[in-house]
Amino acid sequence: MKCILLVLGLGLMATAGAAEPSGPGAEFKGQGTAAVIEGGKKFDADAFTIALWAKPQVTQGAQVLAGRGAASEQFTLYFYNNRVRMLVEYAAGKYTHANVPLPQPGVWTHFAGTYDGRQIKLFINGKLEATAPAKGRVKPSEAPLFIGGIESADRSFAGRLEDVRFYNQALNDDAIPALLAAPQVAHPALVGRWAGAELGALIATRKPMAEKKFSQTAPHDEYTSVQDDGYRGIWYSNQKQNDEYVYKYSGGLGTYCSSHNPFAIYRPEVQKTFFCYGGTVKGKIELLHMVSYFDHKTGQVPRPTIIMNKRTDDAHDNPVMQIDQAGYIWIFSSSHGTARPSYIWKSVKPYDIEKFENILVTNFSYTQPWYLPGQGFLFLQTLYRGGRMLHFQTSSDGRTWSEPVLYGQIEMGHYQVSWCNGKKVACAFNFHPKPQGLNWRSNLYYMETSDFGRTWQNAQGETLKLPLTSVQNPALVHDYRAEKRNVYVQDLNFDAAGRPVVLYTTSGGYESGPVNDPRLWTTAAWNGKAWEIRGTIRSDNNYDMGSLYLEGDDLWRIIGPTENGPQAYNTSGEIAMWTSADRGASWQKVKQMTAGSQFNHGYCRRPVNAQPGFYALWADGHGRKPSESRLYFCNKAGDVFVLPAAMTGDFAKPEPLRPGQ
Repeated sequence: MKCILLVLGLGLMATAGAAEPSGPGAEFKGQGTAAVIEGGKKFDADAFTIALWAKPQVTQGAQVLAGRGAASEQFTLYFYNNRVRMLVEYAAGKYTHANVPLPQPGVWTHFAGTYDGRQIKLFINGKLEATAPAKGRVKPSEAPLFIGGIESADRSFAGRLEDVRFYNQALNDDAIPALLAAPQVAHPALVGRWAGAELGALIATRKPMAEKKFSQTAPHDEYTSVQDDGYRGIWYSNQKQNDEYVYKYSGGLGTYCSSHNPFAIYRPEVQKTFFCYGGTVKGKIELLHMVSYFDHKTGQVPRPTIIMNKRTDDAHDNPVMQIDQAGYIWIFSSSHGTARPSYIWKSVKPYDIEKFENILVTNFSYTQPWYLPGQGFLFLQTLYRGGRMLHFQTSSDGRTWSEPVLYGQIEMGHYQVSWCNGKKVACAFNFHPKPQGLNWRSNLYYMETSDFGRTWQNAQGETLKLPLTSVQNPALVHDYRAEKRNVYVQDLNFDAAGRPVVLYTTSGGYESGPVNDPRLWTTAAWNGKAWEIRGTIRSDNNYDMGSLYLEGDDLWRIIGPTENGPQAYNTSGEIAMWTSADRGASWQKVKQMTAGSQFNHGYCRRPVNAQPGFYALWADGHGRKPSESRLYFCNKAGDVFVLPAAMTGDFAKPEPLRPGQ
């Protein structure tokens, strides 16, 4: 096995008195500009070093200094989430990064780093500042070297770059300071060196590349369409913090995220609630796409079926489902970004989970398919095209699909929730402002279609011109950016009159911990003339996600992790049931459904056509470190049941949750 060494400079504040490059550097203006060094085979080495000077104009948002391949592939040196990261894909589909604080805008900083198959080292102005373990080997590739952007021509750098060097060897720690010197240092491992003038000649404003092509068939291995011996959820974490809360969000995320829907569907023809979730390989954190059902006649569940091994630990790749009018079960296997393929599967038999066939291999994210009898699939999704942009596709049979239609493209993108009500499909979403990005998500928007996506309207019935590109537009429900509040959309439902109600959380910022309190669960309800915005429920994390049930004209219900859990201020907590008889003006906690738990519970998902015996589905997990994750459901009365983690027979009856379990 060959070793790969990556010397990457990740930016801390520029050292006082540090040298500067001899040249003025090449100007990168963002918006798709990048320099591409072709002949990628020469960059595929046992060990390598990347070093450069950078003078950023701004440091907010996602900006790439240098890298190879698409996002999360090979390596990327970039700004992201208030840090400078050196990301290395140390094994197929697995990556990690070392990171340091952002540099000072308008100041030249030298970045360098090393990866030797065991550890990433990061140097700032010649000084070692950070390390990260990463045992493995970057997979062989002929991808070119991208400077100031990535393969998809987004995440572009805004500022100047100078004296970029690539070596096919890891330089020793004491050799790094010499890279700051302007004169050429003779070294047999030097593959290439690009001064500012040469970079400037390579820069071109590039159109987004064609969509990545994947194999037309899904992988078939020992995991595909076989029965597992129990219900185990995936554990996942995102964005590490240097404090007691450890992560921005984390835990048992088998029913994550709110921008995926639906996870469960009841069908009266067979009296079963079918559901899917993100499972894991026994003894590992490796995502399996799982499907099962609860039989309302017997009160039992079968052994769950493994649709596929997604070969990642990223819960953003969780599956969702649909069921067509003939009873065939469709599984949509999502992907987080463009690095991995996405899949569509169909059950071989109606209302049967034993075997699935692969229908399509493509790429989509944040997956929300809706099936309308007599018409087909209206598939809301996110495509990474210069940001997280909202698109939809349609299909009458699930096999042949229209081209994606862009409908949301405000600044750096969106997160959305959606739901279907008869022939109406609607979505509610926030936006990611420039240049800060998704951690500063704000505002609330709403739009709907009743003609299979041909036209879209706001709640007032006004036809919208697509795509939406302006922050202030007719779909805007409330301007939270003016109030400096973040918005985290949770759920969308319709009252007895068919009017939308959106459930979401507002907070003072993206980090975990009390600094961003109060976190307020809020409803925006359309009354036929205006939006009624109300909320009194509080919880302790931005990603505390629950579901909203509208049960007639006068009873609303929320099931979600509103109560502090064993890992306070981390994602999720203890589950409670709340009701409102005045359209969200006030809420009463009618039952605390879990208490004294070992782990935090969260991401409570409402089934389509939810029945009293199976009213919400969720998972648990430790909020601050990897752990096992169990799956749960509740009935309408708020009684909680545990799906069996180990099964000896083909069917089992879920056990009631014991206090403190």
